[in-house]
Amino acid sequence: MPAQPAVAQESDLDTLLNTHFAGRVVRKDLTQRVKEGANVPVYVLEYLLGMYCATDDPEVIDEGLKNVKTILTDNYVRPDEAEKVKSLVRERGSFKVIDRVTVRLNEKQDSYEAAFSNLGIKDAEISAGIVKEHEKLLVGGIWVIATLSYYHEEGQRGSPFGVSQLKPIQMPHMNMEELFEGRRGFTTDQWREVLIRSIGMEPAELDAEVQWHLLARMIPFVENNYNVCELGPRGTGKSHIYKECSPNSILVSGGQTTVANLFYNMSSRRIGLVGMWDLVAFDEVAGISFKDKDGVQIMKDYMASGSFARGREQMEASASMVFVGNINQSVESLVKTSHLLTPFPDAMIDAAFFDRFHAYIPGWEIPKMRPSFFTQRYGFIVDYLAEFFREMRKRSFADAIDQHFRLGDNLNQRDVIAVRKTVSGLLKLLYPHGEYQKEDVRQCLEYALQVRRRVKEQLKKIGGMEFYDVHFSYIDKDSLEEHFVAVKEQVGGGLIPEGLGKPGVVHTIGLSDKGMPGVYRIELQITAGSGKLAMSGLWNSTSAKEQVKMAFDYFKANASRVSASSKVLDHDFHLHVVDLQNTGVLRDLALASLVAFASGLLGRPTQSQMVVLGDMSLGGSLKPVESLAECLQVAFDAGGKRVTLPMSSAMDIPTIPVELFTKFQTSFYAEPVDAVVKALGVE
Repeated sequence: MPAQPAVAQESDLDTLLNTHFAGRVVRKDLTQRVKEGANVPVYVLEYLLGMYCATDDPEVIDEGLKNVKTILTDNYVRPDEAEKVKSLVRERGSFKVIDRVTVRLNEKQDSYEAAFSNLGIKDAEISAGIVKEHEKLLVGGIWVIATLSYYHEEGQRGSPFGVSQLKPIQMPHMNMEELFEGRRGFTTDQWREVLIRSIGMEPAELDAEVQWHLLARMIPFVENNYNVCELGPRGTGKSHIYKECSPNSILVSGGQTTVANLFYNMSSRRIGLVGMWDLVAFDEVAGISFKDKDGVQIMKDYMASGSFARGREQMEASASMVFVGNINQSVESLVKTSHLLTPFPDAMIDAAFFDRFHAYIPGWEIPKMRPSFFTQRYGFIVDYLAEFFREMRKRSFADAIDQHFRLGDNLNQRDVIAVRKTVSGLLKLLYPHGEYQKEDVRQCLEYALQVRRRVKEQLKKIGGMEFYDVHFSYIDKDSLEEHFVAVKEQVGGGLIPEGLGKPGVVHTIGLSDKGMPGVYRIELQITAGSGKLAMSGLWNSTSAKEQVKMAFDYFKANASRVSASSKVLDHDFHLHVVDLQNTGVLRDLALASLVAFASGLLGRPTQSQMVVLGDMSLGGSLKPVESLAECLQVAFDAGGKRVTLPMSSAMDIPTIPVELFTKFQTSFYAEPVDAVVKALGVE
């Protein structure tokens, strides 16, 4: 790539912007001042501000601000003043209004009818020519400056209101060469700050990491068919950019949707939202549901290929899919006990669906919005920004990685596609002119690997060993050095603590009644008594209780082999099971319970970070570990460093990835008492 030219020594970003992008920028505090009292998207306000206030001349700005306020006062329709505006249209014959307009076809009348959101008119006549020119009117609606006319005569069947002129609130054209040339006047950091200020945020108040997350929110605008989710606490501005900052995106609030609305309406033969918008964002993912049974499947197909089949037709679209929602629990507890995609509805909790996500933005790393986070300085008029984004969808920088880097072996084809798309999107945002260096690509690549790995970490928990390859890396082609990329929330989240635990505490991993591997902790309390057994934490499961009783009976029968001096009948035992990941009823509980009984009676803890695997029958015969590779992966994620396995599982060792098996200090046992010896480290 050609070197980035030296940037003029201008420290003030506002001056730089007004020099290189005169007429394309606006002071963002003006937007906030005008927005109060006007419930319209930012891009509508900045469209008007761009007409009158795109300058750094204070006098012109003041005059322009008055004009904008006058236009909003006179033409923006407030819902509580709808009747007054209707009266004005009637008295004057025609009147300009700023409102959100949607259009439907009235089949009975064979005519189009426009509905004005704030004005409350549902059936204004609108010509087919206007509708054909602006098809988004039919799908979701758009903000416009419309000239309404009024004509009434006796016996008239339709509405007296009609739309004589309509102008969408968006830029008519975009000169990309002008933007590329302007970009050359900024350093990378300055340009990143410009982009963040353009969406109303103040980068000086935000960490570099947060700034990258805000950039990631913009990727779906510049990258075709980009699928991303962002889950996090409330109040972090997750949906703001998709609702306010572009006329090319639509925010679908949580709730029921249909295949016809989203993809294709078979009866009207019209393509849905994905064909009309650059970006379809779903707010509050927990509430998403499809009326159609095949809705999630069609969405899955579309997210994988950008195409979908309806009837006999195969259709393609380029809209990116964004899913935003709230996480109500702490991320730390979710990482330990479940996965970070739990807010999605049950119908969507499917590894194949989530595997289509190219990135997962960690919303919990973005601070809750405060007044100081909103910028008072210059940024691009949002409309200009939106058109820049739209034009960049025609370009691709997906091959930028190949010149300097190679992706590691743990990335499968879907991972590679996801990483390439994220890198391409970030480069389009930061280096639209295509002039970037090796280190620029490296930064984007590391971020891309991180946000895709976050998806993969959740898939591993949902889908098991199929997704165990999560150790993402890239190789520098010059130095041949391999660099691994981690995700912060996965580091040090061990459910199995370091060091020796209390006697009677045993960690085991096994399959639940649902077939999912989980981490369980058995805790034993011993008091003086007469050999009684009490149990708790067993999910009211008869089979679990029977397994513990069986282990206790075996323990009593073989106590002398465990300890010649300790007497079982001199103590009472209370065994409690803790389901650390809410996985459900543990199928195989007997052997781990036996180890707990022995550990408690001997007063000797299990070895540090020991995981007991396997099960036994009353007669003492051993069962091999089911889904051994998956259980070991769960053990590793939970912080286990040692495992003890039945000899019968030795034949399954070849099914375990070498890099996983070598993470453990493994010991094999030949019979149940041997398992006790190995787990406790008794010589």
